[in-house]
Amino acid sequence: MRGSSFLDSLESACPGAVVGRNLDAIDPWIEIAADRVGPVCRWLKHESVPAFDSLECITAVDWFEPDPKKAAKVSWQPHLELVYHLWSTAAKASLVLKVKLPRWRNDVVGDLPEVASVAGVWRTADWHEREVFDLSGVHFTGHPDLRRILCPEDWVGYPLRKDYEQPIEYHGIRGR
Repeated sequence: MRGSSFLDSLESACPGAVVGRNLDAIDPWIEIAADRVGPVCRWLKHESVPAFDSLECITAVDWFEPDPKKAAKVSWQPHLELVYHLWSTAAKASLVLKVKLPRWRNDVVGDLPEVASVAGVWRTADWHEREVFDLSGVHFTGHPDLRRILCPEDWVGYPLRKDYEQPIEYHGIRGR
């Protein structure tokens, strides 16, 4: 899996999907284009050698610096990064997929970025995607039941975003 043959096979099966990589890292990772998540994940589960039969978790990282002075010094543009941890039971091997998304679709604050759901590939993605949707504000297109899982349905905002402002009160209950 650490060799270039694995990556060559992936690039052959899903042309243009791989946009970054480090297969020599302790946790080998591949960055894939957001519009290729579905085909890449189906290939990784059903056709790759080794086959990644398990999705361990999905998380989102908010690459945003709210302090303007610190933001001027960072080397990256604000974005969200989805991180998928995969496992191959037969090979006892792990793989990390990374997907960069804009913080807001079309730079419109409040318009959630979108990526295809992989709940049809790994059933565990159902709950993982709901958690990322609820806490980080990523819309998973094609998800069978995308709704909040930890926050109430009428909650405003996404608590794991770095610019999130916790409400002072919720339904008359003071929180601070």
